[in-house]
Amino acid sequence: MKYFIGADHAGIKIKSFVKELFEKKGHEVIDLGPFNEDRVDYPDFAQKVCESVLENEGTKGILICGTGLGMSMSANKFDGIRAALCHNEYSAAMAREHNDANVLCLGERVSGQGTVEYIIDAWDSHKFQGGRHTGRVEKINKLGSCRV
Repeated sequence: MKYFIGADHAGIKIKSFVKELFEKKGHEVIDLGPFNEDRVDYPDFAQKVCESVLENEGTKGILICGTGLGMSMSANKFDGIRAALCHNEYSAAMAREHNDANVLCLGERVSGQGTVEYIIDAWDSHKFQGGRHTGRVEKINKLGSCRV
């Protein structure tokens, strides 16, 4: 699996750890930045990662900020992206199994390295179950084009 990873200044410290965990599992990880702790805006990196996922079929994304909230809100603005903010392994497993999430969002200030390792193990080992969940995911995908 090929992953695109991005963060903001509040997620940069754990980004290299997350990248290394995915690479140890045999995945290719493309780091889209940033590469230092200078202040940046999370929507810019959410855009880079989400556009890369959408342009490269069969890939997934990883986004990290302080809480994961800003990244998940930004990512879910993109049609075709199903970003899941996961703070524990159960939510990561369900995001993959039931929602076919294609972007994992993490919060560096919320989850330590040990918890992140469990989240990534769950994310990586669980696959979309399909079946009764397929219609729901299709409905999620259609929401991207809804306007009030």
